[in-house]
Amino acid sequence: MEIERKFLVKKGDAYRRLSYADSHIRQGYIPADGATRRIRTRDEKAFLTIKSRSIDGGLSRYEFEKEITPEEADHLLRLCKGGVIDKRRYLVRSGDHTFEVDEFFGENAGLVLAEVELGNVSEPYVKPDFIGEEVTGDARFYNSHLLSNPFRLWKDTLPEAYR
Repeated sequence: MEIERKFLVKKGDAYRRLSYADSHIRQGYIPADGATRRIRTRDEKAFLTIKSRSIDGGLSRYEFEKEITPEEADHLLRLCKGGVIDKRRYLVRSGDHTFEVDEFFGENAGLVLAEVELGNVSEPYVKPDFIGEEVTGDARFYNSHLLSNPFRLWKDTLPEAYR
Protein backbone atom coordinates (compact mmCIF):
# COMPACT_ATOMS: atom_id res chain seq x y z
CA MET A 1 0.00 0.00 0.00
CA GLU A 2 1.36 3.39 -1.00
CA ILE A 3 0.43 6.36 1.19
CA GLU A 4 1.71 9.73 0.00
CA ARG A 5 0.97 13.43 0.17
CA LYS A 6 1.70 15.75 -2.76
CA PHE A 7 2.58 19.46 -2.67
CA LEU A 8 3.39 22.36 -4.95
CA VAL A 9 6.93 23.69 -4.57
CA LYS A 10 7.62 27.41 -4.21
CA LYS A 11 9.74 29.18 -6.83
CA GLY A 12 13.50 29.06 -6.39
CA ASP A 13 16.14 26.38 -6.18
CA ALA A 14 16.13 25.60 -2.44
CA TYR A 15 15.18 21.97 -3.14
CA ARG A 16 18.20 21.58 -5.45
CA ARG A 17 20.59 23.00 -2.86
CA LEU A 18 19.17 20.77 -0.12
CA SER A 19 19.04 17.57 -2.16
CA TYR A 20 21.41 14.67 -1.46
CA ALA A 21 20.71 12.89 -4.77
CA ASP A 22 18.98 13.41 -8.10
CA SER A 23 18.05 11.33 -11.13
CA HIS A 24 16.54 11.69 -14.59
CA ILE A 25 13.15 10.02 -15.06
CA ARG A 26 11.14 9.26 -18.18
CA GLN A 27 7.76 7.59 -17.80
CA GLY A 28 4.68 6.75 -19.77
CA TYR A 29 1.34 5.04 -19.22
CA ILE A 30 -0.28 2.07 -20.95
CA PRO A 31 -4.10 2.36 -20.94
CA ALA A 32 -5.91 0.16 -18.40
CA ASP A 33 -9.35 0.16 -16.78
CA GLY A 34 -9.30 0.51 -13.00
CA ALA A 35 -5.53 0.81 -12.64
CA THR A 36 -2.52 2.76 -13.82
CA ARG A 37 0.22 0.85 -15.69
CA ARG A 38 3.40 2.91 -15.70
CA ILE A 39 6.68 2.29 -17.47
CA ARG A 40 9.58 4.26 -15.98
CA THR A 41 13.26 4.64 -16.64
CA ARG A 42 15.31 6.18 -13.84
CA ASP A 43 18.88 6.79 -14.91
CA GLU A 44 20.15 3.29 -15.87
CA LYS A 45 17.26 1.27 -14.34
CA ALA A 46 13.71 0.58 -15.51
CA PHE A 47 10.46 -0.43 -13.81
CA LEU A 48 6.93 -1.60 -14.56
CA THR A 49 4.46 -0.30 -11.94
CA ILE A 50 0.76 -1.00 -11.53
CA LYS A 51 -1.26 1.23 -9.20
CA SER A 52 -4.90 0.80 -8.23
CA ARG A 53 -7.34 3.68 -8.05
CA SER A 54 -7.46 5.47 -4.73
CA ILE A 55 -10.52 5.17 -2.53
CA ASP A 56 -9.56 8.00 -0.15
CA GLY A 57 -9.07 11.08 -2.29
CA GLY A 58 -5.64 10.18 -3.66
CA LEU A 59 -3.92 9.61 -0.31
CA SER A 60 -3.38 5.84 -0.59
CA ARG A 61 -3.61 3.03 -3.11
CA TYR A 62 -2.21 -0.42 -3.84
CA GLU A 63 1.09 -0.42 -5.76
CA PHE A 64 3.01 -3.25 -7.44
CA GLU A 65 6.46 -2.59 -8.92
CA LYS A 66 8.89 -4.85 -10.77
CA GLU A 67 12.30 -4.01 -12.20
CA ILE A 68 12.59 -4.67 -15.94
CA THR A 69 15.49 -4.22 -18.35
CA PRO A 70 16.06 -0.83 -20.00
CA GLU A 71 15.49 -2.53 -23.36
CA GLU A 72 12.09 -3.84 -22.23
CA ALA A 73 11.22 -0.35 -20.99
CA ASP A 74 12.17 1.21 -24.34
CA HIS A 75 9.82 -1.20 -26.14
CA LEU A 76 6.98 -0.66 -23.65
CA LEU A 77 7.35 3.14 -23.74
CA ARG A 78 6.36 2.94 -27.43
CA LEU A 79 2.97 1.53 -26.32
CA CYS A 80 2.30 4.40 -23.95
CA LYS A 81 -0.66 6.66 -24.63
CA GLY A 82 0.00 10.38 -25.03
CA GLY A 83 3.78 10.38 -24.95
CA VAL A 84 6.27 10.41 -22.10
CA ILE A 85 6.76 12.53 -18.98
CA ASP A 86 10.30 13.88 -18.66
CA LYS A 87 11.52 15.12 -15.27
CA ARG A 88 14.41 15.33 -12.82
CA ARG A 89 13.82 14.04 -9.30
CA TYR A 90 15.63 15.47 -6.29
CA LEU A 91 15.68 13.73 -2.89
CA VAL A 92 15.53 15.99 0.17
CA ARG A 93 15.61 14.74 3.77
CA SER A 94 13.31 16.44 6.26
CA GLY A 95 12.99 15.01 9.75
CA ASP A 96 12.48 11.25 9.45
CA HIS A 97 11.23 11.46 5.85
CA THR A 98 12.55 12.00 2.36
CA PHE A 99 10.68 14.34 0.03
CA GLU A 100 10.86 13.50 -3.69
CA VAL A 101 10.85 16.75 -5.64
CA ASP A 102 10.06 16.50 -9.37
CA GLU A 103 11.08 19.27 -11.75
CA PHE A 104 9.23 18.76 -15.04
CA PHE A 105 10.45 19.48 -18.58
CA GLY A 106 8.88 19.78 -22.03
CA GLU A 107 5.15 20.58 -22.07
CA ASN A 108 5.17 20.59 -18.25
CA ALA A 109 8.19 22.88 -17.80
CA GLY A 110 7.81 25.21 -14.84
CA LEU A 111 5.92 22.70 -12.71
CA VAL A 112 7.70 21.48 -9.57
CA LEU A 113 5.95 19.02 -7.24
CA ALA A 114 7.03 17.28 -4.03
CA GLU A 115 5.76 14.03 -2.54
CA VAL A 116 6.36 12.38 0.81
CA GLU A 117 5.55 8.71 1.48
CA LEU A 118 4.08 7.87 4.86
CA GLY A 119 3.60 4.71 6.89
CA ASN A 120 -0.02 5.59 7.67
CA VAL A 121 -2.46 8.37 6.77
CA SER A 122 -2.02 10.25 10.05
CA GLU A 123 1.77 9.97 10.35
CA PRO A 124 3.35 13.34 11.21
CA TYR A 125 6.09 14.79 9.00
CA VAL A 126 8.20 17.94 8.84
CA LYS A 127 7.71 20.07 5.71
CA PRO A 128 10.78 21.84 4.33
CA ASP A 129 10.39 25.62 3.83
CA PHE A 130 10.15 25.27 0.04
CA ILE A 131 6.96 23.19 0.30
CA GLY A 132 3.76 25.04 -0.58
CA GLU A 133 0.10 24.20 -1.02
CA GLU A 134 -0.99 20.57 -0.70
CA VAL A 135 -2.46 19.08 -3.90
CA THR A 136 -2.96 15.45 -2.80
CA GLY A 137 -5.88 14.03 -4.79
CA ASP A 138 -5.99 16.90 -7.31
CA ALA A 139 -6.01 15.03 -10.64
CA ARG A 140 -4.40 17.95 -12.49
CA PHE A 141 -1.12 17.01 -10.80
CA TYR A 142 -1.17 13.28 -11.60
CA ASN A 143 1.64 12.45 -14.00
CA SER A 144 -0.77 10.47 -16.18
CA HIS A 145 -3.04 13.54 -16.41
CA LEU A 146 -0.14 15.84 -17.30
CA LEU A 147 0.30 13.92 -20.57
CA SER A 148 -3.16 14.82 -21.85
CA ASN A 149 -3.45 18.19 -20.12
CA PRO A 150 0.08 19.61 -19.82
CA PHE A 151 0.96 22.33 -17.34
CA ARG A 152 1.66 24.91 -20.07
CA LEU A 153 -2.11 24.98 -20.84
CA TRP A 154 -3.26 25.84 -17.31
CA LYS A 155 -0.26 27.18 -15.37
CA ASP A 156 -1.83 30.66 -15.20
CA THR A 157 -4.52 29.22 -12.91
CA LEU A 158 -1.92 28.83 -10.13
CA PRO A 159 -0.58 31.63 -7.93
CA GLU A 160 2.63 33.26 -9.22
CA ALA A 161 4.62 31.63 -6.37
CA TYR A 162 4.22 28.23 -8.09
CA ARG A 163 4.93 28.98 -11.76
